[in-house]
Amino acid sequence: MPKNSYKRHIAKAITWRIIGTADTILLSWLISGDSFVGMQIGAFELITKMALYYGHERIWFKMNITESKKRHLIKTITWRIIGTMDTMLLGWIISGNPLTGFSIGMAEVITKMVLYYTHERIWYKIDFGLEKRRRLKRWKNISQSTTIGSQE
Repeated sequence: MPKNSYKRHIAKAITWRIIGTADTILLSWLISGDSFVGMQIGAFELITKMALYYGHERIWFKMNITESKKRHLIKTITWRIIGTMDTMLLGWIISGNPLTGFSIGMAEVITKMVLYYTHERIWYKIDFGLEKRRRLKRWKNISQSTTIGSQE
C-alpha cells in the first residue's frame, strides 16, 4: 500500500471531522436546547469519530469498487451507520436521555449524508497522497499533447 495514502486518509479524517463536529454541535444544541451538551458531544466525537473514520478509510482503500459515484454512495451509507450509532450513544450518555441521543442521531442521518457525499466528491478530485494517480494523469497529459502535436 502506498505510503502517501496514510497521509491522505489522515487529512481526509481531519477535514471531515471539522465539518462533522460543527454539524453535531449545532444539531445537539438545537435538539437538547443546551449548548453545553452540544459542545460535550462534539468534544467526545473528536476522539471517537477520528479513530472510527480512519479505520473506515483504511478498509475502503482496500475495496475493489472502482465506479466513483457508486463507491461514494455505498461508502457514505456505511460511514453514516457507524457515525450515527456513535452519535446516538454519545448523545444518550452525555444528555442522560436516550430519546435525545436518538433524535440527534436521526437528524444527523440527513445532514451528514449530504455533507459526507460532498466531502467524498471533493476529495476524489484531489490527488494528495495518490502518487500513482498523479503520475498517470501526467502521463495522459503528455501523451495527449504529443498526439495533438503530431497531428498538426
